[in-house]
Order: sequence, then structure tokens, then C-alpha cells
Amino acid sequence: MARFHRLRVAAVDRLTDDSVALTLDVPPHLREEYRYAPGQHLALRRTADGREIRRTYSICSPAPDGEAPSTLRVGVRLVEGGAFSTYALKEIDLGDELEVMTPAGRFTLPPAPGRYAAIVGGSGITPVLSIVSTLLARAPRARFCLIRSDRTTGSTMFLEEVADLKDRYPERFQLVTVLSREEQQAGLPSGRLDSERLTGLLPALLPVEQVDGWFLCGPYGLVESAERALRGLGVPRARIHEEIFHVDAGTAPAVTASAPAHSTVTARLDGRGGTWPVRSGESLLDTVLRNRPDAPYACKGGVCGTCRAFLVSGEVRMDRNFALEPEETGAGYVLACQSHPVTETVELDFDR
Repeated sequence: MARFHRLRVAAVDRLTDDSVALTLDVPPHLREEYRYAPGQHLALRRTADGREIRRTYSICSPAPDGEAPSTLRVGVRLVEGGAFSTYALKEIDLGDELEVMTPAGRFTLPPAPGRYAAIVGGSGITPVLSIVSTLLARAPRARFCLIRSDRTTGSTMFLEEVADLKDRYPERFQLVTVLSREEQQAGLPSGRLDSERLTGLLPALLPVEQVDGWFLCGPYGLVESAERALRGLGVPRARIHEEIFHVDAGTAPAVTASAPAHSTVTARLDGRGGTWPVRSGESLLDTVLRNRPDAPYACKGGVCGTCRAFLVSGEVRMDRNFALEPEETGAGYVLACQSHPVTETVELDFDR
């Protein structure tokens, strides 16, 4: 069960003009709760002007082998008008305490032999940095190709960390950098990584059909283009893993749910259950939160997947889904923040 704890800021490292990395100390008695898989994220919470703000940020450090972590490091990029990212870049300082949820997310890769690849844009490098650094250190027979897209060299997060991986694992780590707004002296021409360009580029870089897992992370447009290119090249959907950052308003229009006049939701959470009426127009997560404020959530936008729950009975309709893989929805999981009842009774299990 996800829980918040107060963790002390141990370091604030400026990465670019608009991004920082925050290192958080984990006291010994909480370390098991913060054990994480490479690629997972943390939800950070603060209250400003009487309003609770939650945002998710991916862990960028390699996952410890065996021991639980004594520190956690996340990358934060400034979003225009962002209530939390502005606070992170301008106000957070050494010694401050932040409310941090225990790790969540399924955009992960357990270290194992094989060939893997990632296509990332901007801050999408953050979880992939944890994935690739953990993989190369703990799976000596693994290979990884990282294709990253950024605006300019100056806006590239974790530039030194990625270069260090290239120096450390020259035979097993392939790095391809594309800048959309700056010409490079060597390498690929500048420009966006759209579906057409990726379709021509990927087979020239690596044997696409031999890649055991593709990890796509970044803005919605890039992830959608990369998936379209991979599917066109014959990659099975099961080998493609996605995590989307920065979904613009209006992307993938919401589906209107035909809700019954009166409906109830029964939810099991942390071993306890309850049944409550659903108010007109509200999501099932909001219904549960009115009665169980400890229900897990972060973005409420269908992106992070923190509110994932198993649909035990009844039928729901999700407005948007940018977090769950097809096999998860096929197995009966839904995003509570995007779900509305279609039947008069719905039962959810947050503990599965």
C-alpha cells in the first residue's frame, strides 16, 4: 500500500537552466518501504494556498543490488506554470523535508541478459537512466541502445551521466542523440523524431527484430510516433513498454460515460472495504477519496498509473488511459481517476 513519509533533501543539483535533480535521504527504518525497481517513480506532495498538489517524478539512480536504498534521486523539469516544478526549481533547498510517496509504476526492466532499446524525449530520460544503469551493471550479457531526442545540448538532462555510461560500457551501450533545434558537428541531422524518420532510422541502428524490449518515454507525440514506427516494423505490442510525460489538454478526447442515475462503488483498500454512492459526474477515485483520503493517486490525468485498481465486478468506462498496458486492461485493471460507472454497482480492489 502506497504511503507518504517526510524525507530530507540531501542535495539539489542543477542539470540545465530548467531542470534539477533532487537527492532525498531515506532513514534506516523506512528503507524497505522505498525499495524500488529501475524505472519506478515517486509522487511528491505539498500544500499551497490551501490546495494539495501532487506530482510524480521518476527515480533516475540505479537500483541497489540487494540492499534497500539509503537515498533516492529524482529529476524535475520546469513545466510552464507548473505549481510543483516551479517550487522545486526556485525554492527547495538542502535540509528541507518533502512528503514523498513510496515507489510506484510498472515501466520497469528487471536486470536480465538480452538486447534492449529505448526511445526517449526530454525528461523521458529520467526513468530510462535508472533502467539502463542498473541493467548494464547487473547483467553483464545485456546490451542497450538509447535513442534520445532533445531540443539543444544545453537543455539535455543528465548529459554527463549518460556520457559516463558510454565510457564505462562502450561495447554494450549504444547512444544516439538527435537535437531538434540545434545542428551537431557529428551524428544525425537535427529535426523531430517522427514516425517516418524512425521507420527509416531504427533498422539502420540495430536489428529491430532481435530487441527483447522497447522502452518509450517522453511527450505523448513522441511515444505515439515511436510506437507507430515499431509496429510498422513488425515489433509485437508485448515488447513495447510506454510511459508518457506531458499530455496536452485535448489529446485523445475524453469518452462520455452513460452513467446510471444512481450508482455505488465498493472499494477494498489496505485490507479494509466500504461502499459509497457515486455523485453525478465524479470519478470513482473521487468517490473513494471522499471517504478514504488514503486512496493512492498522483496526477489524476490518466498518466501515472498510481490509482490503478482491479475491477472485481460491474462495468466502468475510462475517459483516458495513458498508463495501463493492453495486457493490464485485458486482465481487468482500470485507472480509478478516469473511471465512471456504467452499471449501478461497481467493485474495485486497490490491493491487487
